[in-house]
Amino acid sequence: MPETKLSDVVREPRTVVRKFLARPQHEGVGAIVRRSIGRFELKYFDPFLVLDEFSVAAPAGFPDHPHRGFETVTYMLQGAVTHEDFEGHKGTIEAGDLQWMTAGRGIVHSEMPAAHGTQTGLQLWINLSAKHKMIEPKYQEITSKDIAEATKDGVSVRVIAGEAMGIKSPVYTRTPTMYLDFSLKPGTTHLQQPIPETWNAFVYVLEGEGVFGNPKSSPTTAHHLLLLGSGDGLEVWNKSSKPLRFILVGGEPLGEPVVQFGPFVMNTQEEIDRTIEDYENCINGFEKAMHWRSESGLSLVDDY
Repeated sequence: MPETKLSDVVREPRTVVRKFLARPQHEGVGAIVRRSIGRFELKYFDPFLVLDEFSVAAPAGFPDHPHRGFETVTYMLQGAVTHEDFEGHKGTIEAGDLQWMTAGRGIVHSEMPAAHGTQTGLQLWINLSAKHKMIEPKYQEITSKDIAEATKDGVSVRVIAGEAMGIKSPVYTRTPTMYLDFSLKPGTTHLQQPIPETWNAFVYVLEGEGVFGNPKSSPTTAHHLLLLGSGDGLEVWNKSSKPLRFILVGGEPLGEPVVQFGPFVMNTQEEIDRTIEDYENCINGFEKAMHWRSESGLSLVDDY
């Protein structure tokens, strides 16, 4: 990710320009997601394609499925999920862990619950530029203990990508991105977080209620997505008697055409048609899909 110099002071705070409640819907096999980006009111927020807050308990899950042309960022909030793919990669991420997967030219994988009870987390899809869409698949997996954290004046942050409170994430982002997990103590805790002026940015509230952008605005509660307008940063207040937790995500817009067909995201319809053919014929990046099936995906089919 190219260096982006942020001022320490927010001079032009961003205000909330749109607000959505992410309502539950079915996804995968028996899983529930609260989708806030990638729904009919907000199909795309350049460079972000999808934001899901997922909830899944065995035997439900997300069995074998393909991707091409973007990255998925999975951040666990509770429980654990096991990932398998046709390249032979397999691993489990637990609460607080992160997987940043670059699908690139093609991947087929499964994501299945790996603990008792309900597993919850966030999955963000970040678009790739045309020059990166057909790169080889890659992974960055970071355990909770290795995610940079800072605390000051009642504000705590986990820096998943980008920079906050003087600390930086080691995660490399092909599409320049910031991804910050903030917690504010109850009371009148106040946060100022710089955001590059040319980037798009949003907030998703996980717990509690907070006042965003304007100290006189009404509080926003959990499961709401807030799109932020122009400016050089965000101001947040926790005026409630309970802790506030939210993610702040920003990214540099790509400004390129987007054509999406389910799990495939390219720049033209011709590229989408070719991708469908590649997947169906197991060629051009999908060769290993012909004979591969995940262990967890097969068990789900048996259970259902």
